[in-house]
Amino acid sequence: MPGMTTTPDRNRVQLPGISSRAYEHPADRSALVALRKLSGFDTVLKQMSGLISERRLRLMYLASSVRVSETQFRSLYDMGRDAAYTLDLHRIPEIYVQQDPQVQAKAIGFDDPFIVVTTGLLNLMNEEEQRFVVGHETAHILSGHAVYRTMLDILTRLATRVAWIPLGYIGLRAIVAGLEEWYRKSELSCDRGGLLVGQDPEAAKRALMKLAGGAYTHEMNIEAFLEQFHEYDTAGDLRDGFLKVLNLLGTTHPFAVVRVAELDKWQRSGEYDRIVGGDYPRREDDANARVTDEVKAAAESYRASWSQSQDPFIGVLRDVAEGAVNAGERIFNRFSRRDGGQG
Repeated sequence: MPGMTTTPDRNRVQLPGISSRAYEHPADRSALVALRKLSGFDTVLKQMSGLISERRLRLMYLASSVRVSETQFRSLYDMGRDAAYTLDLHRIPEIYVQQDPQVQAKAIGFDDPFIVVTTGLLNLMNEEEQRFVVGHETAHILSGHAVYRTMLDILTRLATRVAWIPLGYIGLRAIVAGLEEWYRKSELSCDRGGLLVGQDPEAAKRALMKLAGGAYTHEMNIEAFLEQFHEYDTAGDLRDGFLKVLNLLGTTHPFAVVRVAELDKWQRSGEYDRIVGGDYPRREDDANARVTDEVKAAAESYRASWSQSQDPFIGVLRDVAEGAVNAGERIFNRFSRRDGGQG
């Protein structure tokens, strides 16, 4: 691909004590900080998800997949070790390779999380692109996303069961839609985390492009792909903007063209270089993170996104969305005052 290298310098920078807040999208980060402040929330979710038994899943993959090690899929083993080292995890997550033509990777578990990648993904991506994916999943583990994603799974199943109750279903679908929006932002967060692990921006963007166009990188061009995002973002008219919203219903991952554009924008903002240069929040300060500060950051992020978007449908909804954001800020400000200002 023009302008893209495949053999970058492998001297990666370790990020000692890095907090997941360093790479999390503001909308993702505000939700996580707020939920972490709710004493016992993690415990309740873990008990609710006990029916899905992390240990049972691990046994299933142990029996039906290949666990990477120094003697099996050695390159993946090294990637997992390097990802844990770069993000300063105290434990290296296990990685399993599953025979499946679908291109997929996921992080599973609460207490002893592990990563699963499919053979479809390994067949599609080269080593540096795989490293980005392993880093992406390791970032999910550092952020603790599995706990909160379980809530989405539980509510989604519950919404299906009460679909015959109109008001109950509508209420749950509204909650699920909100959680799906958070889920999509968590994917953008971990794209950034994957870039911090691999420290090869072009490989990261190339991996995401392959989710759209397959292995034909010689037929693709990053600048042309970013132009696709510009066309997608500007839309054609109000009808196209509305259809884009409909296309997002039920989705948990942003579209590939959006992911590449968002990662490119984050890198170009200077945040990536700043973090690799050693300027980032540390885990030891996570307890001092204030909910109100993070909510304000999330609100500003959405405002910036709306102001930059040329989508005419977003323009129509901007005032309504701004009102919702302002209401959310007021709610969290009251929550903070009741909590003695320790939000």
